[in-house]
Order: sequence, then structure tokens, then C-alpha cells
Amino acid sequence: MKKFLLLLIAIPFIELIFVMLCGKMIGLLPTLLLILFTGILGVYMAKTRGLKAFEQLQKSIKNGQAPGDAIIDGVLTLIGAILLVLPGFVSDILGLLLMLPFVRKMAKPGIYFWLRKKMKSKQTILMQR
Repeated sequence: MKKFLLLLIAIPFIELIFVMLCGKMIGLLPTLLLILFTGILGVYMAKTRGLKAFEQLQKSIKNGQAPGDAIIDGVLTLIGAILLVLPGFVSDILGLLLMLPFVRKMAKPGIYFWLRKKMKSKQTILMQR
């Protein structure tokens, strides 16, 4: 919990420093326009990539496959889009990285490991209808 609280304080501070440095380097208006552009890009990516991930999920289920990869891709894409919408350049870089398929592919083994660990320690509850 302490790490989460520390991150909650540190991330906006780091973002503010980068925005101020960028504003000093390229000027106020270009910095604001860049932040606005990445926000719009994030909304667009959430819509287009989110629909694509949903279609992949439906396709996996229709083919009788476990939808694990499709779900993880969708969640990582959504997180990337949310990071793009947030004002700041560090979150934008992380969001753009999550939009890249090879980055998501590299992250999947770690996510599967984390999920297995949570399930073994009974910290994750799976619901079934």
C-alpha cells in the first residue's frame, strides 16, 4: 500500500516536471497542443483498438478457444489508451508503448505469471455465470 501511495504522489510530480521542461524547450502553445493531440489520439485508439480487441475476443470464443490472450490484449490496449488521454508525456510514452503489439506480447508472460500467483494464493476470485 505504501508503494501505491508513493506512486500516486510521484507520478504527477514527474509528469509536471516533464511538461514544464517541454514547455521551456518548445514553448507553451506547442506543449499544450501536443498534450491535446495525444488526448485525442488516446480516445481514437481506445475506440478503434477496443473494438478490434472485442472482435478478437468474440472470434476466440466462437472458435472454442480460451479468450485469455484476447482479454489481455484488450485490457493492455485500454490501459494504453487511458494513459494517452491523461495529460503528461511520461504517461503518453507508456500508453504508446502499450499500443504496440510486440510490447503487449512481451508483457503477457509476466501478466500470466502474476495471475497464476494471485490465483494460487487465493487472492483472485473468478466468477462464472
